[in-house]
This record gives sequence, C-alpha cells and structure tokens, in this order.
Amino acid sequence: MRIVSICPSNTEIVAYLNQTHLLVGVDNYSDYPEEIRKLPKLGPDLSIDIQKTVELKPDLVLASLSVPGMEKNIEGLEKAGLPYIIIDSNSLSEIGEDVRRVGRELGMGEEADHRADAYRDELDRLKEKASLAEIKPALYWEWWPKPVFTPGGKNWLTEISRLAGAENVFADQDTASFQTDWDEVKNRNPDHICMVWVGVKEEKMNPDLLRKRPGWLDMKAVKNDRIHVLEESLFCRPSPRLLEGLKKLTNVLQKENDELG
Repeated sequence: MRIVSICPSNTEIVAYLNQTHLLVGVDNYSDYPEEIRKLPKLGPDLSIDIQKTVELKPDLVLASLSVPGMEKNIEGLEKAGLPYIIIDSNSLSEIGEDVRRVGRELGMGEEADHRADAYRDELDRLKEKASLAEIKPALYWEWWPKPVFTPGGKNWLTEISRLAGAENVFADQDTASFQTDWDEVKNRNPDHICMVWVGVKEEKMNPDLLRKRPGWLDMKAVKNDRIHVLEESLFCRPSPRLLEGLKKLTNVLQKENDELG
C-alpha cells in the first residue's frame, strides 16, 4: 500500500503500528519517527498541497479534523477523488480505537487489535495508579497565548492531567478547546502552568512573557516559579505518544512535590 499522512498525530499512529514503510508522503510538521523525515513534504497540516498528494498516487490518505481549518484539506481530497479516512480523536480511549481502525485499513488484521489492546492495557494500568493520588494540584495548559486557547473537559489533556495526579483548571468547560483570557486564568489561580504552544518548539517559548501579563505575578504558579515549558509534540497530538508525555508530566510534578517535602 501507498499511504499519505497529512497530520503529525496520524503519522505517529502509523509508527505505533510499525508501518512507516508504507508512508510515501507526510505533512510538513510530521517529525516522528526519524525515518519519516526524508519523505516528500506536502505542506503545513492546515494547507496541504493536494496536487502534490495526487502525484504520489496514494491508496489511502490519513486525514484529520483535529485543528480548526483542516476542513479545507478534506474538500481538496474530495475534489481530487482521493481515498481517505478522517481521524479526529479528543480522548485517550478514542486514540486507542483509531490505532485499531488505522491498522485494519492497512491490512494488519489481528496485529492491529493486539497493538490497540496493548495501548488500552497501559492506559488502564495508569488510571489505576492515578486513582491512588491524594494531592491534586491545579494545572493551566496554555495552547496558544493570544487569543488564549486552552484544553477543556473533553480534551485528552484533561485526562492526562488526572493520570498525572492533577486537575486541569478548565476541566469544567464542556468542550475540547476553550477560548479564554488572561483575567480568567488569573482568577482560577493554578498551581502550575504548562506551556505547550501548538506548532511551536519549546526553545521558542519564553516563560518571561507570562510574568509580564497584568496581575500574573500574584498567581501561585508564577509566584512559586512553576511555569513548565513542555514539548508540544508530546502533549498536543492525539497519538499514543501522549503516554510518553504523561510520564514526563508525572516526573515534573513529582519533582516539585519532592522539593516541597
């Protein structure tokens, strides 16, 4: 099969299934695993070059609607008559089902189920471990600084927070992505701030910008220097790599707890 992935999380699902050898092209932001970096790039995930995609003669395009604006790609695939499926997960359990679905589309049969089951079993183990946590610090996840976007209650980062023994301060918002403002974040007064600006490498995120926001120096997270710059690739993509991000977050919070103790 000839597979094209036009979203980084889709590429990572293919990698989790050990099928990257089937990929013939990816979007510009797909950067994991290492071997896919040499593949033809088809443009940013919000504006895929459909003509280039057609020229690769894919048997299947793995599309997505995980970010607003990706609808344009779907329209382009439709007009070009290319075969595609849409992967649009918001929860950790949905990601497991996507692993199963993509694996079947790639002709993996039972092996796809085995990989999906392994992911589900690891998730269940982590949930059981998280249920024992007694202290649950409040986390504010910043997806984008201006306008401010943050994950709501229907997003995987709310689950990741709980699995790390914490709580997303915007978990009460009944949506996957919530637009808010600096005053509302300040009023919720989180214990920790996690900077994961979508599409931005961690070395380009500056915590000092947050300290300059009106009133933020009085927030617990800022006052106690608990602003964490994290790899957006481990937290902003709905793929099994989120479990790797979870381990990193758990270590960060544990280190803070140890220092307090």
